[in-house]
Amino acid sequence: MADEETKQAYREAYEAWQKQLADLHSVFLDGARLDPVRLKGLLNRESRAKRRYDRARLRLLGIEEQDVAEDDGGEDA
Repeated sequence: MADEETKQAYREAYEAWQKQLADLHSVFLDGARLDPVRLKGLLNRESRAKRRYDRARLRLLGIEEQDVAEDDGGEDA
């Protein structure tokens, strides 16, 4: 089982990503308008938050990032 620090990092990363994702959905699904510079910033923030979440998720699951990088697609490919 993961230690408390790993769990907390996962929770924080998940919540941060969900906030950025909700902001992104407001633009692409709900029609909120942003100028191009702000839209680019929003896309970058969501992308960084997703990568942070993905890393925290892998740590929580006990999967090393190297293992994932070496995976050639698994059985589903």
